Amino acid sequence: MPQFPTSNELVKILDRILDGSRNENDINLLRQCLRTVNGQSQVQLANYIVNLAEGNDIHIGDRITYQGIDEETKTILRQLQQALQKSPLSIPSNFSPQSTSEKFLVNTNPQKQISPPLPELNSFEFEVVTVDHKGKETKRYHKQAECLIENLGNGVVLEMVSIPGGKFSMGASQYEEGSQEDERPQHLVTIQPFFLGRYPITQLQWKLIANQPKIDRDLNPDPSYFKGDNLPVEGVSWYDAREFCERLSQKTGRRYRLPSEAEWEYACRARTSTPFHFGKIITNNLANYCSQNTNINGSDRQYTTEVGSFSANDFGLYDMHANVWEWCADYQHDDYQGAPLDGSAWVDDGNEEYRILRGGSWGSRSNLCRSTFRFSEAATTRDKEFGFRIACSLI
Repeated sequence: MPQFPTSNELVKILDRILDGSRNENDINLLRQCLRTVNGQSQVQLANYIVNLAEGNDIHIGDRITYQGIDEETKTILRQLQQALQKSPLSIPSNFSPQSTSEKFLVNTNPQKQISPPLPELNSFEFEVVTVDHKGKETKRYHKQAECLIENLGNGVVLEMVSIPGGKFSMGASQYEEGSQEDERPQHLVTIQPFFLGRYPITQLQWKLIANQPKIDRDLNPDPSYFKGDNLPVEGVSWYDAREFCERLSQKTGRRYRLPSEAEWEYACRARTSTPFHFGKIITNNLANYCSQNTNINGSDRQYTTEVGSFSANDFGLYDMHANVWEWCADYQHDDYQGAPLDGSAWVDDGNEEYRILRGGSWGSRSNLCRSTFRFSEAATTRDKEFGFRIACSLI
């Protein structure tokens, strides 16, 4: 019978592969483990994975789809998944196998809950618009993306768009008009696949979750200055937004959170390099902000607009520019010197009492709504221009 790695070694091997690394020794070892010897190898392998050391997690199913993994390695991972599902040994009584289209998670820590299976993703169509340097439309086209639909009750849903992983240049060059020194130095960041709210959290969504059991702090079910079920919630602090995420996580069994600043900018840009995802200029036909030139942009609204009132970016996300500022998880830092390169939230060596906001709002001038503009405020601040959208890493 082949020599199997220890449970901790197997965790490290799978983590490396699922994080996009392709080490030939790792692949050969997994291939060897999958060879059937008297019908026992796959069973033993499954036994090893299910009985991992305390606290280790293995995530396989959805990573096969969303990671940039070559076909041979995907095949091996699918075989691992099938071995786990078929093994009669040591499968916890509360564990039910899922289909290959669903999330597969083995968690051996009895203090943690096994994550619910990932529901099938729903495709949706959306329209993307681009403009030239004068704000004139140059292109209008339709795309499709996938989203996870979370049922909040009372017929209300939360749409979480699947954001593909990738690398991008975060921050602004010194040649970008209106850019600030805190937007530099530009640096290459690697983003893992994640899910981000299709829209900012609405007042109706907020009210439903605010009425869920308290985790750490009380929430006002109706904090917004501008009233409307489909208007973005505003008047919420960073701590309020975090409490919302905690209550939603408890309700759904999935880990919802505020996005990192890097994730936010990557999602906003949607593979573009211009100041706005639709081009070099913003107009009131494209976003709800405070314009400076009414000859180009039309009249200002001076209030929030219903989410989804304007065209989406190339990922299928709406209102990334303006409407409400959006809280991110990160501490305030003066610039990007020493910033993480892995897309994680920057929560050390900075000012913990101040947190980052992105995107601009209905009351912001055009420069403040750029993809790279950074703003910070005390985490306790509630303002009628401050809202948020949420992220979820289901891997």
